[in-house]
Amino acid sequence: MPALCRDCLTQFDSGPRCPSCRSPRILSHPELASLSIAHMDCDAFYASVEKRDHPELRDKPVIVGGGTRGVVSTCCYIARINGVRSAMPMFQALKLCPGAVVVKPRMEAYVAVSRQIRAMMEALTPAVEPLSLDEAFLDLTGTARLHGAPPAVLLARLTRAMETELGITGSVGLSHNKFLAKIASDLDKPRGFSIIGQAETEAFLKPKPVRIIWGVGTATQTALENAGIRTIADLLRWDRQDLTARFGHMGDRLWHLARGEDHRRVSRDAEKSISKETTFNEDTASAEVLDGHLWRLSEQVSDRAKAKELAGRTVTLKLKRSDFSTITRRHSLADPTQTADRIYREARALMDGAREPGPFRLIGVGISDLTTADQADATGDLLDPGAGKRTAAERATDRIRQRFGKDAIIKGRALR
Repeated sequence: MPALCRDCLTQFDSGPRCPSCRSPRILSHPELASLSIAHMDCDAFYASVEKRDHPELRDKPVIVGGGTRGVVSTCCYIARINGVRSAMPMFQALKLCPGAVVVKPRMEAYVAVSRQIRAMMEALTPAVEPLSLDEAFLDLTGTARLHGAPPAVLLARLTRAMETELGITGSVGLSHNKFLAKIASDLDKPRGFSIIGQAETEAFLKPKPVRIIWGVGTATQTALENAGIRTIADLLRWDRQDLTARFGHMGDRLWHLARGEDHRRVSRDAEKSISKETTFNEDTASAEVLDGHLWRLSEQVSDRAKAKELAGRTVTLKLKRSDFSTITRRHSLADPTQTADRIYREARALMDGAREPGPFRLIGVGISDLTTADQADATGDLLDPGAGKRTAAERATDRIRQRFGKDAIIKGRALR
């Protein structure tokens, strides 16, 4: 059976250790040389960047998030051992892990590392589909001739380079489609590399719970359980038409995925939206406080859009009341934007137009209907003659911040 040493990249016939470096980190699979669709996911990305940049945190539980009323953005594996999870309320996380070090997110640092990783991926293949700053799909079909090695070797080389050059570890899933590659990358974290081959797809999936399917959340899982569907094997017993009649489009999707069928292509333009939200320490109805957060969130969304060279045609505002009811408002633009100024002004207009009573516990801003950055802010606004000047000023501010640091210029409204 073909095998690969993940440490020195030696290819050999299977064995418990590498014949060259004696490493036990061996990847062995019958389809090792033929599979080419991969999912790469960095391990506890934000926390890993913080530990890399602050070595004194290396052996401590680290939680990246903010405020006692906030949520956990991510946490290191030491914190996870204590039960902490992403999206968990901060008070609950600190109760489970009272000795944790809480670090506020530094998006500019994470974006910078993400761009370095993205460059490494694109050196292997142009078919890279980012899902977030720290994960992406890759299609390495046809790259063996170009690089002189099969996709599995290229992926092992990628994660080794990430670790040695950037100090960031990642886990890889390799299979024959995106659905299975995503599942595989979660099988052996951190520093994992798992393979699901075509020949073993049915046997692998059958005993798995339906929640393993990407997109099956709590509500969908409950609906499936009410129909007697708890595992993939249960899904396989249903006729396609019956599933579709019961669950609509989701039923048809489940029928295909239960059989390991996923015909989606890896597309570099597949990202749907960029958003950012914050939960307040105390509920607030203060227009000044909300405005300050609105500007900071707009800046963060803008920074991510610029880092990814994207722009959005639709601006979204999200508000959550203290009773957890959510208000969402959207506005489509004549041309896409990536500037903080325009995102903020559109979001502020949505907030003013909503006229919803507070107090609020959360506010969020996002852009969607994404396109490439070269189409961003291309035309002036006849109703706002100053828009062009503000865009030019923001571009100049970006250049100054790149040279002298993010805090070189700060808007007054950001201090509210």
